[in-house]
Order: sequence, then C-alpha cells, then structure tokens
Amino acid sequence: MSAKLITKENFDDYLKDLGKIYRKLSGKMPAEIVLIGGAAIIAQYGFRNATHDIDAIVRASSAMKDAVSHVSDLHDLPSNWLNSDFKNTVSYSDKLAAVSRHYRTFANVLDVRVVPAEYLIAMKLKSGRRYKYDLSDVAGVLAEHKRLGKPISRKMIHSALIELYGENVTIPKTSKEFLDALFSSADYDIFYREIQKIELESKEMLLKFDENYPKTLNNDNIDNVLDSLKGKKSAPQSKSKKRNGHDR
Repeated sequence: MSAKLITKENFDDYLKDLGKIYRKLSGKMPAEIVLIGGAAIIAQYGFRNATHDIDAIVRASSAMKDAVSHVSDLHDLPSNWLNSDFKNTVSYSDKLAAVSRHYRTFANVLDVRVVPAEYLIAMKLKSGRRYKYDLSDVAGVLAEHKRLGKPISRKMIHSALIELYGENVTIPKTSKEFLDALFSSADYDIFYREIQKIELESKEMLLKFDENYPKTLNNDNIDNVLDSLKGKKSAPQSKSKKRNGHDR
C-alpha cells in the first residue's frame, strides 16, 4: 500500500493539530518549524499538490517528538511524516532558518516558516536529483513567479547559492545545464512538464533496476546507473524553442 500523501487540502490541518497537541504536551512552550523542499513548495505554490513527507528544521522542546507521533496516529500518517533527515544531504545549509519567512502560527505556540523562492531553487539545484522533483520544482517556481509579474533572475539564484553555501559553491553539471536551457526557454510551463516527465521516467527506471539488482543503488553510483540505463541526456528544450529551429 502506498504511503498516505500530504496534500494542499490537508497540509494546514496536520500542522494545526500538531500545534494543538504540542501546546498541550509542552505547557505552551514556543516552537518553530522551517519548511523545506516539497512542503515549502505546496505551502507557497499551486503547481504541486502533494508530498510524501515534510522536511523541516525543528526548534522545539522534546515534547515535539511526541506531538509528531500523536499526529501520525491521529491521521494514519507514516511515523516520519515530519522529519529533519535532509540535514544529512548536500542541500542543507545552516543559513536556511535565517533566510526563512513567516507562513502561519498554529495554536499560538507553533511558528511555521517557509524558505523563499530563490533559496528553494538554490537548494534544488544543489541537490539536482534527476529522479525526484528537484529540477521540475525549479521550473515550476520560476513559472509561477513569471505569471505573477515577479520574475526570479539568474542573479538572484546565484546570490542565494552563495548565501547558503559560500563563495566556492558548486552545483552538479546536470543542474547547470538544466538552468542554462531553462533560462533560454520561451515557456517555463512547457519546460516544467517536459522535465517532470523525464524525472518520472528516470524514477521508474531506477525502481525497476532496484527490483532486478537489489541493494546495488547508492548515492555514489545512482547517476552513473541512470546514465547507463537510458543514455545521458541534457535538460529538455521547450517546444517553443524547437519550433523556432533552435537545436541546443
């Protein structure tokens, strides 16, 4: 059975219950949660409706662990529905809390914050997983900001990368190629759909490979395995570019 998804429709309900339970268990001790990744995406944008879990920086008393467990039981969620596992990944930065902004307060004790657009993009590019939603999330965020008349420039993204990861920051070659192609695209929405399709295909390939060769995949070899399965591909072109005769 698939894990229960956290969606736009139930997202705030879970956080509301978390705040209420935490307040009861902690004696009204204040707490702060900074939403990262997919959770920050669905809290702020409309192009993604769900995530499997909530990645977050949690600053709270020890009662928060029990509160998370209570919400898990209450809503039949996985035990790790809210976790800080991403702190062990390359996209983590100890600057994330400082650049976050207020989202909502629950039960007068739980301050929930989100990472703003350019920093989310920086994190996604730093991670650059081709079998997750990292790169399609970048395209989706850029597309929504463009529609709102608040476009995010490449300079803003570069500044965010430096602020989070330092002057000598590097990102995977595939992330750089993707960003080059994206900013050359005439239509971010088409680009979003194309890259998401490639991500889903990549995920299916890796799942099939893992079925056939269990315990083989790891963080060090997953990109090489993916390349061997389907041949190395650069970031997709938008259809509008193809129609205009640009072959990148």
